[in-house]
Amino acid sequence: MVDGENLGTALRRWRDRLSPVDVGLPARPGRRAAGLRREELADLAGLSVDYVVRLEQGRARNPSAQVVGTLARALQLSPDERDHAHRLAGLLPPADGVVSHLVPAGVQRMLARLVDLPVGVFAADWTLLTWTPSWAALIGDPGDLPLERRNLVRAVFGGGGGVAGGLASWPVRHADVGMPAALVSDLREALARYPRDAGLVALAEELGRTSADFRRLCREGTVGRHVSARKTIEHPVVGDVTCDCDVLTAPGSDVRLVLYSAAAGSPDAEKLEFLRVTGGRPAAPTTAPSAAP
Repeated sequence: MVDGENLGTALRRWRDRLSPVDVGLPARPGRRAAGLRREELADLAGLSVDYVVRLEQGRARNPSAQVVGTLARALQLSPDERDHAHRLAGLLPPADGVVSHLVPAGVQRMLARLVDLPVGVFAADWTLLTWTPSWAALIGDPGDLPLERRNLVRAVFGGGGGVAGGLASWPVRHADVGMPAALVSDLREALARYPRDAGLVALAEELGRTSADFRRLCREGTVGRHVSARKTIEHPVVGDVTCDCDVLTAPGSDVRLVLYSAAAGSPDAEKLEFLRVTGGRPAAPTTAPSAAP
């Protein structure tokens, strides 16, 4: 602090204090790096290693608010530390009274220990914030989706064919007829808590214009709650996988954990384990050699 602090020095300090085990990485003997390596932080944040290096060296001076927010989640920063990171980057911290996209450190540590299960963490507006590798293997990797397409409410009511229209890479069938009502109820509650969140208000207005089902549920004042439900994922590698889907909440936080599981020893559990080990990626198509003239 004698020489002052900038974003690069803060990132290095936060990276050095974070245990690899806390982010789900194996604790290998003989590891020389204190805390996370740059490569590991880049992978967690979905950024290039070169960009993380330039940020830490002060050569990338104008990161966006989305980049800083992503780094704050990857580094498991507290709300005060997240705000400090924004100020160091020359940005205004997220305003009070808006939906937080920060995943509490305790939830992230818990997620690191649930790495074998498909788990996604959602904000109060049902934006997907982070997920386990098993989630990506089962549902498809949402890492390449822009943030607005990672919203479950938009995926269900936005005319994109339900969850598969937005968050999933392949079809998901579900028998939870109460889920749409529960999502509308959640959104209504979030709007009451965060009336100044421009993105949340815009989402509600968008769906109010485009979705008759959303308008109907809002007009009826429907109140729903999330219950355990059965969902079938039409996976291109292992075929249909039927799972129990549960929504868990973290006390004192707005985040929700959506968790898929199957009974131990069942064929569906074996498929989940296969996907976990292999990553669930469909085989790349091969091109047959052309016949000789």
